[in-house]
Amino acid sequence: MGKKLRTAGITVLAAAVAGALAALIIRDQIVRHKRDLFSPKTLERLAALGHMARLPASVDNIRVLQDFLAWEPRKLLRKRARSIVERMEAEALQPGLQPGPGTA
Repeated sequence: MGKKLRTAGITVLAAAVAGALAALIIRDQIVRHKRDLFSPKTLERLAALGHMARLPASVDNIRVLQDFLAWEPRKLLRKRARSIVERMEAEALQPGLQPGPGTA
């Protein structure tokens, strides 16, 4: 019984470490994509918008995209950002919406 318990403990510990590492990597990617939203390279901004489009509505995401709209010189990217903001605002106005991270 002792060997099985030790193996189970090591497995649980390994899963917890892997989960924590995955959370850190995901958080880093989100920060990186938000930063790339203001990149001097058009394709990086387009990729960042694609990433932002998959995120849930939150006050932080809406504000970042509104800043992007005021800053972005290209009409096509502004149009894409505007559609993402409109979708997020509509989601945020839905009753019963659970607040996302950073919206407390």
